[in-house]
Amino acid sequence: MNEIDKKEMEKQVIENYQNDERMMILIYSQWCINNGLEPIKLYEEAYPNQVKNETMAEVLETTVPANESEEIPNQTVLNVLQLFGNDDLAFIVQKYIEKREK
Repeated sequence: MNEIDKKEMEKQVIENYQNDERMMILIYSQWCINNGLEPIKLYEEAYPNQVKNETMAEVLETTVPANESEEIPNQTVLNVLQLFGNDDLAFIVQKYIEKREK
């Protein structure tokens, strides 16, 4: 494989990851909206020292009101967050799920 092919493959891998990450953020954000929660508030609770997440702000613009959305199962959002290594956020989401179930 020549250097140009390697660079193109690396570029494609990065683009795929970014697209997948945006989908994860969309699933998380829409789940929050569907459950009457604020996505950015929960994110900041999980990651209080992180700077503003620009991608989340962009993705939030593509969410829909809860009454226009398909249901997103709790386990789905937890799995997607953990798949991307967002264990702290998954922990916060789990806390809210348990609070709601009581």
